[in-house]
Amino acid sequence: MCVTCGCSDGAQVTLTRVGQQTADASSADTHTHTHTLPDGTVITHTHAGETAQSSHGAHHRHHHHHHHGASTHVPDEMHTHSPEVAAPAHNDVSTHTHTPAGPSQSAHMHAQVHGTTLTLEQNILSKNDLLAAQNRGWLKGRQITALNLVSSPGAGKTTLLVKTIQDLQADIAISVIEGDQETAQDAERIAATGCAAIQVNTGTGCHLEASMVERGLEALNPPANSLVLIENVGNLVCPALFDLGEKAKVAMLSVTEGEDKPIKYPHMFRASQVMVLTKIDLLPYVSFDVDRCLDYARQVNPELKIFQVSAVSGEGLPEWYAWLRSLASA
Repeated sequence: MCVTCGCSDGAQVTLTRVGQQTADASSADTHTHTHTLPDGTVITHTHAGETAQSSHGAHHRHHHHHHHGASTHVPDEMHTHSPEVAAPAHNDVSTHTHTPAGPSQSAHMHAQVHGTTLTLEQNILSKNDLLAAQNRGWLKGRQITALNLVSSPGAGKTTLLVKTIQDLQADIAISVIEGDQETAQDAERIAATGCAAIQVNTGTGCHLEASMVERGLEALNPPANSLVLIENVGNLVCPALFDLGEKAKVAMLSVTEGEDKPIKYPHMFRASQVMVLTKIDLLPYVSFDVDRCLDYARQVNPELKIFQVSAVSGEGLPEWYAWLRSLASA
């Protein structure tokens, strides 16, 4: 999940081996109920087999902070909530207490909520980093190189992937993990080249996470001494935060997007080791200052390795391929 926007809360993540039935699904058929205690401790109860609207108790009283929507309650004054029309499975009346907060108490609670959010975000990222480290170890043990391809939607990731696979698969064993919110269209394009591909549909999620890649690797079982290309969900924000266990993040930017993307989305370009400027065959037809774009990118990340390519004309591809070959042989 993405703590800041909560994009994938309750989402169902589906893995599909193209040409086969659904390989795996992480169902959202569980109810997770979170309480925040006065000391900032977050307690989460998960109840299997319940809908998100169902109750975890027939009648309960809370003696701690309890979040309903954006409100925060502290013990004292008693009131009740009746069942909501939108939640027919919720047939109980929940009673708990709270007192109206004064200015100082509101400030305290506001700080506490932000502290809790920060702690929760740290916990989520720590869990993801642990799984990413496990992925990295698994890949290293098999001498497999994984690249995390990130960009905004429509930057040309899939087109470059297809061209790369067509030109290199005779020399390098390549597998692909495709990330999208819905459909298997991109994975089908990849599979049409003869390359092994698995589609990860994140539902409402805006990025891949290490756990999804772990399951993708298990399903693909890529051979030793091979290359795994991970096409992340189109998004220049959240994927910067989530390590997948890759050798390098490769940020892709097309000439149709504007040369200021690196300074508008600095976290992504700072987190990446490589930048690929795509669709350069369109330069005669768009207003795009290449030198300014590269300058912006190097302001954000002076160590960034940069390629300029066109999957249509083939310009710049030999340099891109040489780099990929060097990774595969390392």
